[in-house]
Amino acid sequence: MSELGDGTRCVRAGLPEPAPGDPFLPGPVFAAPYHLDPFQGQGTSPNGYGRPDNPTRRLLEAAVGELEGGDCRVFATGQAAITGLLLTLLRPGDTVVLPSDGYFPVRAFATDVLEGIGVRVLFAPTAGPYPSFEGVRLVLVETPANPGLDVVDVAALAEKAHAAGALLAVDNTTATPLGQRPLDLGADLVVASGTKALTGHSDLLLGYLASRSTELIGAVTTWRTTTGAVPGAFDAWLAHRSLATLDLRLARQSANAAAVADLLASRPDVTGLRWPGRPGDPAYAVASAQMRRMPGVLSFDLGSADRVGRFIEAARLVAAATSFGGLHTTADRREQWGDDTAPGFVRLSCGAEDTADLVADIAAALDAAGPVRGGS
Repeated sequence: MSELGDGTRCVRAGLPEPAPGDPFLPGPVFAAPYHLDPFQGQGTSPNGYGRPDNPTRRLLEAAVGELEGGDCRVFATGQAAITGLLLTLLRPGDTVVLPSDGYFPVRAFATDVLEGIGVRVLFAPTAGPYPSFEGVRLVLVETPANPGLDVVDVAALAEKAHAAGALLAVDNTTATPLGQRPLDLGADLVVASGTKALTGHSDLLLGYLASRSTELIGAVTTWRTTTGAVPGAFDAWLAHRSLATLDLRLARQSANAAAVADLLASRPDVTGLRWPGRPGDPAYAVASAQMRRMPGVLSFDLGSADRVGRFIEAARLVAAATSFGGLHTTADRREQWGDDTAPGFVRLSCGAEDTADLVADIAAALDAAGPVRGGS
């Protein structure tokens, strides 16, 4: 479906062939065991046991695979997908390069678990500089990075990694496959949290991994089957249903982020504004060349934790919540989760509210929050 537009691809992704009397998207199949052939047993049907086999999950994998341009496997959460990737590919003595400014739990997993089993872990900022990749088994980047929103040239990084014999995996959570397709840019694997903008309704947990390598997908599938890190049928069905509106949701969220970024840039009481779609942002040149659309997420600093609280309390359309990419605008003070950010650092995820309403509400909330107070 690559010749079709984004909206059409999202609406049609992963749907079965139409049959009279059937729904467009079949309802979720709730089953642990399935009937087996009494004589031949396993192998006569695609479904045998719910952990490796579920038709609802396979339809979702087909849909996400179409959008990412590869074969897909879904997981219970984004963290399950990324830890599955790392534990599938890395062995004692291997070296992995991870983003120093990416999702904090991934860095914690690397130091708590990977180093404990003898994997050498190196960290590099998303925008570089990067160490030599000689002897490296896997390079993992998150672009745009969460929460700082730096961007890296995926094609150039893939060329450098492959020249050294390393694999490149790209966390595509913030961009989504409508923002960029890392496999088209030379990445070996894509990993992402589907909890966020991909499904966008803040009502499920999901992760996925995609690749064009049969060998890599086979290894990940075996790991997932063995560990049981699968999503439930209803979450898979909800995710597939939500994909149909991805193009529409991202269009409004990106437009809102652009307008909010303009507002924040005009205010002297806001510092550290980052949004890769804004000319003048350090990531703009790479992002505008590499990405097909900009995310609905931006970041900035309000100077103190107390001022962040006052801002959110005064806002009518901004909720205090972690995660991002949903229909409702949310603000997350990342330091509270142990992330190495300043106390006043905010990751703002723009929802699908009317742009004028959201901009007016944020402006009024910033006015009501007042200046940074002494001792905060």
